[in-house]
Amino acid sequence: MLKLENKVAIITGGAAGIGEATVEKFLAEGAIVSAWDVNQELGSQLIEKWQTDDNRLEFRVVDVTSETAVHEAVASITEKYGHIDVLINNAGITRDATLLKMESADFDQVIDVNLKAVYLCGQEVARQMVSQGSGVIINASSVVGLYGNFGQTNYVASKAGVIGMTQVWARELGRKGVRVNAVAPGFIATEMVKKMPDKVIDMMAVKAPMQRIGEPAEVASAYAFLASDEASFIHGTTLSVDGGLIS
Repeated sequence: MLKLENKVAIITGGAAGIGEATVEKFLAEGAIVSAWDVNQELGSQLIEKWQTDDNRLEFRVVDVTSETAVHEAVASITEKYGHIDVLINNAGITRDATLLKMESADFDQVIDVNLKAVYLCGQEVARQMVSQGSGVIINASSVVGLYGNFGQTNYVASKAGVIGMTQVWARELGRKGVRVNAVAPGFIATEMVKKMPDKVIDMMAVKAPMQRIGEPAEVASAYAFLASDEASFIHGTTLSVDGGLIS
């Protein structure tokens, strides 16, 4: 066990892909999980699939780009459980296009979900964690935030920004008992990736020395480790989960 038993964890974007795998992992490690997503249908399926006998899983429809929605959700969870131990800022979207073809609306939407929402959730949860003197915040970045990627000006900017915010929060919150880290996944076999042509997936795989793309559960395990007491002296870092991808 990774010592997550009875820890209250918020997982944004928790209804599918890496988020769902993280919900599954945290429940298996004994955590109490509040999964957030904007998709009610997927949320209902999540509850049906992963609810535990002792009801340690709840689902909330939360628009993480709304300051009001985030504030209300955090307040409700704090009132319900008395504390928040872990925040996984996992929600994210893509709206890809080259620089010369990208629409401003697509740039803004990606920044709102992938960067501003991390700030909104992080700030609101950090207030509670500082007041209780403990907590862990883990932000989802990406290897493209480190190396860049063709056709992803907005996504790369958001994920590089997440790394920068993580380092700032680590400096500000560490002395207050709150650990902050980021995870940078490489090419991961989410439903979105699985819909790509096999040729494209094979091209992704050969870029990693391990010669394959990763599984959502492997990213979830990284989240769980960083959230656990086993990682008690890991702070302000970005952990790449990418099969050894260099660039």
